Amino acid sequence: MILRELQEFILNYHRVSLREMELHFRMDGDALRQMLNKLIKKGRVRKLPASHKCHGCTSCNPDTNEFYEWVEQNYPDSFHLPEDTASSIQ
Repeated sequence: MILRELQEFILNYHRVSLREMELHFRMDGDALRQMLNKLIKKGRVRKLPASHKCHGCTSCNPDTNEFYEWVEQNYPDSFHLPEDTASSIQ
């Protein structure tokens, strides 16, 4: 799997758990975290704060409570001036 596939998956679903990504990509959580950290450093993804655990529950997989979210951005290559503005600049 390449970083782009992971990025597209998060972009399409907007907010996903580490467990969902493990199942979808059939990868270990630690390997996914390394790729997610690259996307976090680029400012494309953010890790959401840990949710509160249920009272007395000790059987939940921690990966099901670890969520990542796509960060909306305007990228320079997708930036276009409105036609009126573009013609007045020339």
